[in-house]
Parts: sequence; C-alpha cells; structure tokens
Amino acid sequence: MRRFAVQGHRTLKRAPAWKSAAKRPCSFSVAHYPARGLRAYSTGRRSSTVQGSSHPSMHLRNFSLAVISTAVASGAYYAYQGTGNTHSLANQVRNFASGAIKTAYAEQPSDPARKALLVNNDQFYTATLSEDEPLSKNSDDSDRRVLNMLTPEQATEKLRKHEESYLVNRGKGVVRYDIVQVPSNSPIEDDHAELVVEVPANVAANQNGEPNSDWSFWAVFDGHSGWTTSAKLRNVLISYVARELNSTYKAAATDPSVLVPSSETIDAAIKQGFVRLDHDIVHENVDKVFKANSRRVAAELLAPALSGSCALLSFYDSQSQNLKVAVTGDSRAVLGRRGPSGKWTATALSEDQTGGTPSEIERLRAEHPGEPYVTRNGRILGQLEPSRAFGDAVYKWSKEVQDKIKGQFFGRTPSPLLKTPPYVTAEPVITTTKIDPSQGDFVVMATDGLWEMLSNEEVVGLVGQWIEQQQSGSSSSSKAWLQGWFSFDGQKKLPVEAAHDGSTAGQRRPIRQQQYDISGGEGRFVVEDKNAATHLVRNAMGGKDKDMLCALLTLPSPYSRRYRDDVTVEVIFFGQGPDSRTIDRNQEASASEEAPRAKL
Repeated sequence: MRRFAVQGHRTLKRAPAWKSAAKRPCSFSVAHYPARGLRAYSTGRRSSTVQGSSHPSMHLRNFSLAVISTAVASGAYYAYQGTGNTHSLANQVRNFASGAIKTAYAEQPSDPARKALLVNNDQFYTATLSEDEPLSKNSDDSDRRVLNMLTPEQATEKLRKHEESYLVNRGKGVVRYDIVQVPSNSPIEDDHAELVVEVPANVAANQNGEPNSDWSFWAVFDGHSGWTTSAKLRNVLISYVARELNSTYKAAATDPSVLVPSSETIDAAIKQGFVRLDHDIVHENVDKVFKANSRRVAAELLAPALSGSCALLSFYDSQSQNLKVAVTGDSRAVLGRRGPSGKWTATALSEDQTGGTPSEIERLRAEHPGEPYVTRNGRILGQLEPSRAFGDAVYKWSKEVQDKIKGQFFGRTPSPLLKTPPYVTAEPVITTTKIDPSQGDFVVMATDGLWEMLSNEEVVGLVGQWIEQQQSGSSSSSKAWLQGWFSFDGQKKLPVEAAHDGSTAGQRRPIRQQQYDISGGEGRFVVEDKNAATHLVRNAMGGKDKDMLCALLTLPSPYSRRYRDDVTVEVIFFGQGPDSRTIDRNQEASASEEAPRAKL
C-alpha cells in the first residue's frame, strides 16, 4: 500500500519473528467444522537481497538487472505524475510483456523457454502461526532467482495460487464466500481472517424459535510499513470484537425488557473491540517494554505498533439479518443487489478514510485546532495516507514517549509537526445493512489494491456477470448455492446499473486505469475463473489483455509495487442454501493444498 509521500527503493531485510501478546478466546461456543471452513490465516512471502545469476540451461540472454531497475524506476516516475504521462506508462508495461515474449520465441523457435529476468531475491521464510506463536508470514515461491516471463497459463496459476472458496451449508443466509490474495510486496502486507460462530440461545435471545443463530465474521487487513500489524489483526481482531459482542448480547438477554441489544449498542461493542486491541498494541506494549528494559523485548513487542494496518470487518447476525461493516482506513466494502430492472446495483458500505477525505479533514481539524498542517497533500502531517489505522504509533505516542523509546532502544526523531497526538485512530465507522438472502445479495470486501483498478460499479457488474455465467451451467448439484438468482441471459455488457450522483462521495476513483491508459469499454472483461474473487483480480489486472496481465504478474518485488499493490478480495454470497450444518471447502474454486492447514 502506498502510504508515504516519498517512496524510495526499499531494502528488504529478514526480520525476526515478532511475538504477540495473545488474548484468551471468547467465552461462547465456536463451531469447529471438519471441512476447515472456520479459520483465519493468510500466506505471504519474505526475502532478502543477494546477487543472483541466470541458469545456464535456459540458453537465453539475460536482462541486466540495472536495465530492468532503470525501466521500472522510470515507470514509477510516470505513475506518480499527471495524466499527460499515462500513455508512456501503459506502453512500458505492455511492451515489457509483448516484447520479451516475441523476442524470446524469435531467438529460440525450437525451444519453449523464454527470456528471464534476473532477480536478486533468493531467501524464503516459512512458518505456521497460532495466537500464541510469533507473528509470521509464509513464503511465496515466486521469489526465484531466475523469474521467467509468465505465459498466460502461468499467470493464471499465479492468480489462483492463494484462492479459497467455502460452501456454507448451515441454512443461515450465508451460502458461500470466496477469497484470493495476490502479493506485490515481499512479504505481502495484506492479511485476512474469517470465522463463523454458533451462538447458543442463552447468549442471543432468539425470536424466531430456533435454538441458536450464527455470527459470521469476514475481515481484510491492509498493512503498510511492514506486515506485522496486519498479521496481529489476523490473529486476534475477530476475537476482540466477538468478546465484546458476547458480553453485550448476554447482558441484553438477561433483561426481559430488552432481550436483543439495539443497533447502536452493537456498534459500540464493535468499536470497543477495535479500540481495545489498538490500545494494547500501541500503549500496553510500551509499558511492558519499559519494564523489561530490553532491546530484544522492544523489537518483539513494538513491531505491530511501529508498522500499521487498515481493517475492514463485516459481521452478519443470521437472526436479525443485519450486516455490520466496520472500516478503519481505506479498504472498501460494496453491496451488490438486484434492482427492479433485473440488473445489479452497487452500494458502498464504507467510506475511504484518508487525509484527503472531506469528512476526515473536518474531523481532524476540529480535534486539532490551530494546526493547519494536520492534513497536507491528502496525508496526515503530510506523510501517512490513512487517517484511521491500527498501529502507526508515531502518530499516537507523545513526543516524550517517542524520545524515551529512541533513547533507550531505537526509533526515529518525531515529526516537527507533532503537537497534540493522537492524529490517527483505530475507531471504525460502522454501517448497518439489512440483507435479504432470498434476493441473492452479495458483498465484495477488498483492500485498496482492487479499488485503485476497478470502480464500485465495475466490481459489482463483474460479480453479476460471473454469477450469470455460473447460473448458465448450474445443472450440477454443486451449484445449489446459486438458487434464488435470476437465470443467465447471455448479455455481453456488465449487468449493473449506472452510478447515481453522489453514490461515490468520499471514495477515490480507480487511478490505475488512468495510469495504464485503459479504456472504459466493458469488452476488456472476461470470465475464466471458478472463484469470484480471482475473477475480479484477473479483470483488474488486464482481463482480456493478456500482455498486461502477464507483465503485471511477472514483475518481481520490489519493482512490481510501482505498478500494482497487494490485493486481497473476499466475496460473500447470501442466499437460501441447504442446511447440513457444515462448511465445505469448494475444491473447484480453491487452490490445491500440499499439506493440511490448521483450523481455528
């Protein structure tokens, strides 16, 4: 995620695994299903730089790393300029792909090998993670010393490497959710978590006569300045929120005049979960570090405080059929719903929270009167883009605390603009939406790596197109989750209503479309994937333009970051599905697993 005003070439170093201060799990019943649907984990990659060399068996000339670095650096320059330079960037990306492929095959007509890019990354870091273990990331094996120019088939393989899909057969209004991650940073700074909780009647009074209800949680985390904060959120944020909800629902159930907590009370519980976790990350760990007086302890405990992460969490209560979307930062959730015309409508369920968002500028200036530079150039104190985030302690600690940490352990000199912290908060803004499972609503949650490439309407229209494609071949019993949607009509245009005036207020437009000189025509889209989240990322990175897709996925970290961000996407489908009390891994839309992974 591009977070700071000046983006230099980052030196990637292998960092220690950071230990987390784990919390006890919430006190109510958590449903553990054998299909591994209820879990919260993510994969990523880590590498350090050493001198690389080409493999002699390739029989091809190697590109000079210096030349590639220069080309990418110049592309980055164009990327951050105005629209007058967008054509230059688009040509660089496209020519990088098509030129390399054509030249390789022209030079070696009898050899299917292609040109190779020399990459200076060859170390990997792999570890499993539980709440009580150090924060970690799994390695992505695309960080090879020699990185081949990807063919369309290899690009597809890379797109699908981290895709997951689950069929929710619990009869509670949620029928399926799809997930995909595509890294750009190394390791990926995004993360995600999912959990379904079976809530007994003594926790949430059930007015429908059913013995229990489901609470479903989905979350995406967009880290910046490192991966440790997002990894911490993946471990414990849902537990913090669920614990607060547990207390709130139990208190309401014991009061005959209330039974069910109000919407405002539920919002307050979710906010409390967010704020308490951030307080533990930023402030409680500082107290522990000072008591320990150890640089090793400081390095382990302060890592999630010094980096940062946005968080987007959705909470669905099957009893009320209310979907709560809590956003801290600039990840985004959008609802897709059938309109009277039969087309889908796109409704934003969150607002991007940055130093350039009018509502956030107004809030910050009211909280920090007399500080004209509280936001500058759309950034907090002219540096940090998100106005709400976990971690980012240098915008929350006082100058005295930062000086003390720097003097005893490590750190940097506080900004001269730092006067009345905190300037950044983890408190989320929450929206509430009534879901109608009988109408086949769906929600797309994604980090900003997707939204800088596609608009809300394009995303909803693409999922609608994907649904209709699935519906056209839904004779198989495995498509039972599709019931409730209209049949496929074979239309070529995206089945989505045009945006209404003001519907995207406070949300940034997909800037990458301008940088890549992408036309607005819908003919650039394609349906090739069984996973709806993967379908979105494919079309964000090129769709039918396979040269563009291959180029964007071939460029290795850190160069790829100039052209695309880490992307994490979740698509949640609501409907009237079967009730076998299970959650099953949807194999046809999931990447194969070499070894079983831990369940929650």
